[in-house]
Amino acid sequence: MKSRYLIMIIVLTFSTMMMGQTAGGSLLVGSPQGEFRQYVDNLGFGFQLYGTLWAPSKLLPFTVGLDFGYMIYGSRTDRRPFSETIPDVAVDVTRSNNIANLHVLFQISPFSGTVRPYIEGLFGGAYIFTSTDIKSDYQSEPIATTTNYDDFSWSYGAGGGILFRIGHDLGDVKTLYLDIKARYMYGSEAEYLTQNGIVINPADSRVYYFPKKSKTDLLTIHIGVAAYFDVW
Repeated sequence: MKSRYLIMIIVLTFSTMMMGQTAGGSLLVGSPQGEFRQYVDNLGFGFQLYGTLWAPSKLLPFTVGLDFGYMIYGSRTDRRPFSETIPDVAVDVTRSNNIANLHVLFQISPFSGTVRPYIEGLFGGAYIFTSTDIKSDYQSEPIATTTNYDDFSWSYGAGGGILFRIGHDLGDVKTLYLDIKARYMYGSEAEYLTQNGIVINPADSRVYYFPKKSKTDLLTIHIGVAAYFDVW
């Protein structure tokens, strides 16, 4: 899966957000669980976006939508010569381990008022990949980038959170909430690289990959905002 597919997924999620009656986003911290934690024992950081087709209410306490998430579970930047023939020009080489996921979202929120607890379920898949890019001192865009290793896993899970109302009648946004939640996602087996999963032999510049294989369970903590465009 290349970057254009990730862009397509983000566009699809944004389309759902624009057409739906609720939309939200959050920053997240992810902690690998179970077998995944045996190989990745550090926290990951990322973001999440979602949109639902209608706003839950007492009359219709559930809703459905799409949820997109992206997390970096490891990153390293080294200063290296641009090439063997141009050793006096140095560039930043960044290698990052990433997870991008897309889920169908089911949310139940039968309460109304300034504080609204809710629960949710998710089903979909996650794309796990390691990429390397090169940047110079004077360019914000990478000079070159490549995907070193990638795999796909199915994932499903559940979570819950609380919405705290922080705004009302803000133009098109009828109600704005502070959103705090937690999710536990069960991931099927996948092969992926860790921080030390790539070794470069300096003698011949050959690259060796040492992937790990395990289930990819993940616990995430989120803080963000949720906008309700319609109130039932």
